[in-house]
Amino acid sequence: MTTDSGRVTIEEGVVFGTGGGRELRCDVFTPPGSPRTAPGVLLLHGGGWRSGDRSQLRGYGVLLGREGYVCVASEYRLSPDHHWPAHLEDCKAALRWMRANAGRLGLDPDRIAVSGNSAGAHLALMLAATPGDPGLEGEGGTPGISTKVAAVVAIYPPTDLTHLVGADPDSDDAVRTFLGPAVTAETARRASPIAYARTDFPPTLLIHGTADTVVSYRESVRMFEALQEAGVPVELHLYAAQPHAFDAAPAFGRQCAQIMRLFLERYVPAAVATG
Repeated sequence: MTTDSGRVTIEEGVVFGTGGGRELRCDVFTPPGSPRTAPGVLLLHGGGWRSGDRSQLRGYGVLLGREGYVCVASEYRLSPDHHWPAHLEDCKAALRWMRANAGRLGLDPDRIAVSGNSAGAHLALMLAATPGDPGLEGEGGTPGISTKVAAVVAIYPPTDLTHLVGADPDSDDAVRTFLGPAVTAETARRASPIAYARTDFPPTLLIHGTADTVVSYRESVRMFEALQEAGVPVELHLYAAQPHAFDAAPAFGRQCAQIMRLFLERYVPAAVATG
């Protein structure tokens, strides 16, 4: 266990469940002041559903931890060894673990948001879209606990996978690898967050760079428009001429964290009780 600047305590490699017959681990970022009922944020990394790890979001864990949020950066199974919906099942397991261990973590189980980048942003939106779906619960974590989230942050997310179904089946496309060799139009639709844009979708923050050539910023624009039409509290921040993963630059990362904090303060306020 380590303490980062700002007195955020970091506990690394905590087992939160199992997936594919192996242990799944997360890193826990605890705010200063011994919180008892702090809001929580589940952080999901990017990497095209086939690479990346939980350490990618350490910066957000520390920055949001300083603002009073208990953050949990979790891993999930990756493609090509695992296909949809294994990735989402593991994210749900992490969220159920957070609720089951709310007392030990010092968080309020009714005030948990989810945030992700790229493929992790897609999973964050899908987690927000499918609370209680029995077909997506998986094998790990603590069963019988809600996977509802209070708000969702998605940074450069893929939101509509249906237009990629017609791609060359022999290509090394990340989406096709993610969905699996037997992908159908219906599979792609069910794995697309935009298909779930409805009135009960949680408050949503979307962040994207307009020069993103990996995931077009129009994915976020369309999701914004669909959620707005459904009457969901949603906001969109576009960064001019910025590429994919632009928030890896410290200045942009800090600004994105502040945008996230202002958004979360409205829907998951960080009123931390201390002991």
